[in-house]
Amino acid sequence: MKKLLTLSLLAFSLVLNAQTTEDTESKSQQLKKWAIDIGAGVHKPVRPVSTGSFTNTPSLFQVDLGVRYMFNNKFGLNADFGYNDFRADENSRNEFDSNYYRFTLEGVINAGQFFGLNEVSNSKVGILLHGGMGVSILNVEVPIDDRDHMLNFQAGITPQLRLTDNLVLFGDLSAIGHVRQDYTFDGLPRRELRGFDGFLVNASIGLTFYLGDGNVPADFADDPLKAKVDEIAAKMDKMAMENADDDQDGVPNYLDRDNTTESGVRVDNKGRALDLNKNGIPDDMESGLDTRYATSSDLQAAVSGNNGANGNSRDLIKQLINEGYVNVYFKFNSTKPATYSLSAMNTIVKYMKDNPSASATLTGYADEIGSPEYNKNLSERRAKMVYDVLIAAGIDANRLSHNGDGEDASVNKNSAEARQLVRRVTFRVN
Repeated sequence: MKKLLTLSLLAFSLVLNAQTTEDTESKSQQLKKWAIDIGAGVHKPVRPVSTGSFTNTPSLFQVDLGVRYMFNNKFGLNADFGYNDFRADENSRNEFDSNYYRFTLEGVINAGQFFGLNEVSNSKVGILLHGGMGVSILNVEVPIDDRDHMLNFQAGITPQLRLTDNLVLFGDLSAIGHVRQDYTFDGLPRRELRGFDGFLVNASIGLTFYLGDGNVPADFADDPLKAKVDEIAAKMDKMAMENADDDQDGVPNYLDRDNTTESGVRVDNKGRALDLNKNGIPDDMESGLDTRYATSSDLQAAVSGNNGANGNSRDLIKQLINEGYVNVYFKFNSTKPATYSLSAMNTIVKYMKDNPSASATLTGYADEIGSPEYNKNLSERRAKMVYDVLIAAGIDANRLSHNGDGEDASVNKNSAEARQLVRRVTFRVN
């Protein structure tokens, strides 16, 4: 019984402490603090019971009504009303019929919060601990007609299963001790009265109904401190994402108007590559492309000059295409052709239309950044993208084929400008 009294006092002290703490509910989590617990079940009067008197083990019936208020998601108060009916079973030597009434004021501890059950069960399972003191009346009808008034101490454990935001199924096991119980539970007067001289066990199952304007039952609410930490962590993640610089051009993502610029090229304060002559090619890459590949004007000049010599311009264009002077280029990790590559695709479209019997093979490439498997797939998707554009431009699909050759390791892997040269689709016309 000392343990029972200690638990009750501890519950009251925790409740008093909860009343002095500041309520830290988040705006998104308003608590339903009021609850009504209705339960019924079995009981067992342990002592005092006179010799030869018996009840069933356990025996029906007892009912319980609790009106509970939670200060926060951890601590609360409960006003508990109970009724027990004690009757002799068929093996009892003595006939008796007693009614028991109880009122107890208890402190409540939401143990599920301390054990982390809400997180494990996704706020479906909880456990309450309760303990306190009150008054009891034992109304003896048989074998005598009298009443016994007692002081009670109660402690118990209440597992919970959340059904909805307003309804919870619970079970409860409570132990009740009495001070100065003058009559036995079977209605006989006692000779010795010392301290905790009565003991009763109740087991119930029932429903909890939550009241109030909140959106979350207090028993199953998240820890306010944890919710605040999660909120701050989410804001920090958002800040980190916004201030990240995916294309490493020195402009954070939230300000970057073009988040796919090539590494190493100069950009303006909006993250756009500098292109003073507005030809769609970043200024820092233009010289590198001009030194390795022919421009549209070079092709036109070559064709014009060859026309003057022998008029075989088509063979020259075919030669330039097959030797790699006509390519479609892509940005890093992209399958969208760069704007300045449109002239190359236009050259292929014009050649194929001028030569109805010609066929073309499209081969995609990627740089060495990334795994070989990923780059193989990327190169195939680049070739397929150009293939789709040519078909959309009016070239018969039967005249085209496409494949991906994966990584092109012919340039310095550490040079951003050089890697731009190998992120391409080449053509082979027949």
